Amino acid sequence: MFNLAYAMGTGGAGGAADGGGFTAFVPLILMFAIFYFLLIRPQQKKAKEHQAMINALKKGDRVITSGGIHGRITTVDDTTITLEVAEKVKIKVSRGNVGTIIPSTAPAPVEKK
Repeated sequence: MFNLAYAMGTGGAGGAADGGGFTAFVPLILMFAIFYFLLIRPQQKKAKEHQAMINALKKGDRVITSGGIHGRITTVDDTTITLEVAEKVKIKVSRGNVGTIIPSTAPAPVEKK
């Protein structure tokens, strides 16, 4: 008997206050939009800038790899570059591992003899 009375009391007032199923998704859509503009879009922009920097690598550039190795580019291939890290010491690394290019206006490190 109580269940029947409870079911009759939760009927609503004509269904106008329901609002449809779309209003339940509005907060979810807003959260996705906020995540897109605060997290996803800046990361895509940074990745595009990094790819442009990698495509612009050329022989003679001084670079720092993502592992922290400093060197001067001696050869550039499609997927790899060869870095001279010391006199007569060369290593081959993936182009994607280049973190930054050292500007040519920066003074070269002074070697002690």
